[in-house]
Amino acid sequence: MVRDNLPPASEVFGALPEPRPDGEALRAAIRARRAADRVLLGVLDDDPTGSQSVHGVQVVTVLDEDACEAALGGAAATCFVLTNSRSLGERDAVQLTTRAASGLIAAASRRGARIDLISRSDSTLRGHVMAEVGALAAVRRESSGRDVDGVLLIPAFIEAGRLTAANIGWARTSSGLVPVGETEFARDPVFGYAASDLRDFVAEKSGGAISRDDVASIGLADIRLGGPPRVRDLLAGVRDGTWVVVNAAAYSDLETVACAVLQAEQAGQSFLFRTGPSFVRALSGLEPRAPLRGQEIRPAAGRGQHGLIVVGSYVSQTSRQLAALQASGGITGIELDVPALLSAGDANSVATATARQVVGALEHADVLLYTSRTLVQGSSKQRTLAISRAVSAALARITGLVLAVRPAWIIAKGGITSHDLAVQGLGMRRAEVAGQLFDGLISVFRPADAAPDAIGMPYVVFPGNVGDDQMLSQAVEILRAG
Repeated sequence: MVRDNLPPASEVFGALPEPRPDGEALRAAIRARRAADRVLLGVLDDDPTGSQSVHGVQVVTVLDEDACEAALGGAAATCFVLTNSRSLGERDAVQLTTRAASGLIAAASRRGARIDLISRSDSTLRGHVMAEVGALAAVRRESSGRDVDGVLLIPAFIEAGRLTAANIGWARTSSGLVPVGETEFARDPVFGYAASDLRDFVAEKSGGAISRDDVASIGLADIRLGGPPRVRDLLAGVRDGTWVVVNAAAYSDLETVACAVLQAEQAGQSFLFRTGPSFVRALSGLEPRAPLRGQEIRPAAGRGQHGLIVVGSYVSQTSRQLAALQASGGITGIELDVPALLSAGDANSVATATARQVVGALEHADVLLYTSRTLVQGSSKQRTLAISRAVSAALARITGLVLAVRPAWIIAKGGITSHDLAVQGLGMRRAEVAGQLFDGLISVFRPADAAPDAIGMPYVVFPGNVGDDQMLSQAVEILRAG
């Protein structure tokens, strides 16, 4: 049963102690501990948007041990594997997660190091939560011969206003902070849920196999008043794969927990992590970086003058951003009619015809390619996912055909959309995360191993559920100014 007697945000956040002021020292301690203990970080990302909080790390889109080993050799000692498993059914997601985790562990072993594994997913809690963590736990058990002590649930995405306090997931909206179970994301047709208290959420997603009272938590008072020693002591009592809700409303909260985790691991404990984007930066020990501008995002020589914006996400946040971009002018809009695409005998012919329109329009202006705004759902979750994959495949095919005219840049809006465009459209196997367009939001990839016409092109990964109504328009202006 899902509880609904939640306190208001003003009551929760008004009573919090101040964040710790020692973030820089914590980050230095995390980097030093990782280096001393030879700890690498492997991130299994269920869509390509999890890298928004990091920079100077590499992402791979293939289940290839050599690619993972090369990525782990970077300065951040961190590798993202883009699984795109949120677009798959549960069985396929488990199989893919198992293969990706096994490859990361093997790649770390080649480097003579151990590796922490993060299952990075949606800060608003959508995804194959229990199944993917279960797959990681099984791989860990097989490789180490022992069960993990705990699973830390850390959905916080600080920059996007996705916070956890009083064990409640909160999301910043135009109306202020609201419990995440009351947002549109909780009504997702595939991954919907009712609970906002994350202890109830774990119980709900486990189908009752885990009781709310069996879920531990680390509170903000523990983190902010007790620091790493208090958190380490709490972790020392975690055993037998216990789920632990980690509260966090600032980066120093996450860095305190990351420091304590590394100390607990040094003492022999083992953990898995189901997180939003921000904890990846914390456990990496990365310093914040200013948003990218000018020369940092300028396309390589020999590219076209105009860019392409591809919008596949259907959440209302995206639709508002789409409308604002269209209203700003200077954009040629081309709609992909989804019902027509799905009913067509040959979807490839529809995509090819649309690609010809885009190529012609790019000669004169930036082009907005977007799916019709009425969400088409199937008769089951599996059928709905299949429809999403078909639409995303069409967008990727169009992008691949357009790539021959070498657009100046590409923005992909939506997690599944951005993954399929990268892999199927751009032929991307490996890329570096240069940084973000905004403070911790909207990553810019530099393809390193991809189709020749994609090399040197800024590829912007823009989540469907991030930003105010004007952020897509602002992103376009930043790229134009580059």
